Amino acid sequence: MNQDPDTKPRKGPLVYRQSIWTRLTHWAWAICVFFLLLSGLQIFNAHPALYIGNESGFEYDNAVLRIGAVNTAEGPRGRTTILGRTFDTTGILGMSGTTEQPQFVGFPGALTIPSFRDLATGRVVHFFFGWLFVTTLFVWFVASFINGHLRRDILPRGGDIVALPGEALDHARLRFRHGRSYNPLQKLSYFTVFFVLFPLIVLTGLTMSPGMDAAWPWLLDIFGGRQTARTIHFLVMALLVLFFLVHIAMVLLAGPLNQMRSMITGWYRTSPGTPQQQGDKP
Repeated sequence: MNQDPDTKPRKGPLVYRQSIWTRLTHWAWAICVFFLLLSGLQIFNAHPALYIGNESGFEYDNAVLRIGAVNTAEGPRGRTTILGRTFDTTGILGMSGTTEQPQFVGFPGALTIPSFRDLATGRVVHFFFGWLFVTTLFVWFVASFINGHLRRDILPRGGDIVALPGEALDHARLRFRHGRSYNPLQKLSYFTVFFVLFPLIVLTGLTMSPGMDAAWPWLLDIFGGRQTARTIHFLVMALLVLFFLVHIAMVLLAGPLNQMRSMITGWYRTSPGTPQQQGDKP
């Protein structure tokens, strides 16, 4: 039995939304961020504390975060101190593993590369994927500037700022519109990541290098010291992890097959009613 054409669900046209450069760098970043995060936690475990200033205090305490273990009447416990407030984080931070074989490390081995204590290997992995990340970021900027992706989809305009509250409300209600270009919320999010968080995490990473400090001493002045740069580096990493978790959640809620097709083939199914243009697919 043939279905009445008027009763068939309408579909918007398939539009070519993601260039090959956007897709390649997107997946390269996904790999880089995975290895950077886990190797970074390995490096952090060598001294699981964060400070403000150019040095870690000995005769004074300038730590804003400290993860470790302490002995108590009930035995050793994991402790995390944030801005002077202490929390019991046994089993997660400071002390993890089993009762028979406890691990006294900041972050558990399941979250580090390698999974055992090996600072040298962690640094090698971190630096390799760090420079790969910077290289692909440069390629993305050049390609996006040339093909117009930067101007069209990333840089927010006045109309995007005005439409932002309504777009945020629609997302909160899980009402998603699939257009030819990014919506205002996506533009603001990606602009913040590309022009604030990514530059910050790269520059603070360079500031922690004595060699880079010798070549560019102004980095220490900008970030207020190597220890402050390390703290900012850690905080930006946490914000990027939060962004990627929200990003993955939005992909799942907004239609994972359509989103994945877009980042693999470049073709994206728009919402019904989107005007057809030359080059679109039905």
